[in-house]
Amino acid sequence: MNKNKTLNLISLGCAKNLVDSEILLGGLKKNNVSITQNPEDADTIVVNTCGFLDIAREESIDTILQAAELKKSGSLKELVIMGCLTERYPEELKKEIPEVDQIFGSNDHRQIVSFLTGKDFAKDDPLFFRSLMTPNHYAYLKIAEGCDNGCSFCSIPLMRGLQKSRTIPAIMDEAERLVAKGTKELLVIAQDSTSYGWDLEKKVYLSDLLRELNTINNLEWIRVHYAHPAHLSQRIIDAMAECNKVCNYIDMPIQHAADNVLKSMKRGLGQDGIRNRIHRLREAIPGIAIRTTLIVGYPGETEDDYNSLRDFVEEIKFDRLGIFTYSEEEGTSAAYLDDNISRQVKDDRKNSLQEIQLEINLDRNESFIGKTLKVLVDQSGKDNSVGRTEYDSPEIDNIVHIKEKVEKGSFVNVKIESVNEYELIGKVVKSIN
Repeated sequence: MNKNKTLNLISLGCAKNLVDSEILLGGLKKNNVSITQNPEDADTIVVNTCGFLDIAREESIDTILQAAELKKSGSLKELVIMGCLTERYPEELKKEIPEVDQIFGSNDHRQIVSFLTGKDFAKDDPLFFRSLMTPNHYAYLKIAEGCDNGCSFCSIPLMRGLQKSRTIPAIMDEAERLVAKGTKELLVIAQDSTSYGWDLEKKVYLSDLLRELNTINNLEWIRVHYAHPAHLSQRIIDAMAECNKVCNYIDMPIQHAADNVLKSMKRGLGQDGIRNRIHRLREAIPGIAIRTTLIVGYPGETEDDYNSLRDFVEEIKFDRLGIFTYSEEEGTSAAYLDDNISRQVKDDRKNSLQEIQLEINLDRNESFIGKTLKVLVDQSGKDNSVGRTEYDSPEIDNIVHIKEKVEKGSFVNVKIESVNEYELIGKVVKSIN
């Protein structure tokens, strides 16, 4: 690749994919590759695909086809694809979309950079530092790849393989580099963050990592994502409670609350076990915001199962809730079950839960009216700004509208004056830094 080559990188899917894209981008930027945000200005496009759900697969295919059209028109010379979808269906993609020049897997960063630049690079090369695609003040910190859990509905192990944890020194080295460059919030991610370190030769735990991360100077917030409830040990809860930089927040997908559905899903805990974890979290960390995700319409989900789930949502009152309708994933054990639930019933169940959650959201947010909260500013406009509290993760949770321009990446105290289901609205009362 010559110095005048211009590349557009399109990253689809989850935060874990985003980190892969950032690592690749860092390697390319160090090699005189010009990066453009506009696909039409590029002579090379790299698409980092997602293959987890049918809607994500469709988006990935559509994105590749759009890039292929640019290649047909003559403006695009090279089309490269990578990621989860290519891990699962490399031969099919090669056959169906001949415009693709090269297909790589999720973790083939070295091979991709070598292909694009004609040079040899290793992932641990000092030039291979990430180039953030998020705002500079927050970054995702991937602590492990793959997953050992084998949930019946999930194809991640088929695409990403079994769990491979990074060592604490390697993670700390990356975290310290990020903070030195201005990152104030680290979002800890893995397919299952709570089983982090179990596979290492010298076993360590998420609690050990959190305590180490908590020692980093100039780091303000540490946020824990994708905690499997069956693996949420008391030692992890205690570490979260004791580490002052760890946000009063956890993203803990429970997926369902009916015992027989949870058993079929191979989730390792029944409803009482999940309730116990939530009770222990709230007891150790008063005021913690718990985010979860649910699947409705799983094969065999009866009306009683759904009612059990609905009652659990009303009882627990999750602070943040994402709801998905079941999507059959080829190669998973659930794909062999009789998916006897109609699309209409799935959508009705999802909509019903969303209505319940809207009321919970509004009640929660109204409790903040008149209070002053610490807010991290994500966007800064001419006359207003947008930020988040420690109870909210970027892109997926609530936002705070601030009635004045505040510097992006700064922390401010905001007095909340009004709210709706997803937003807090207020004004700055005292700047923090």
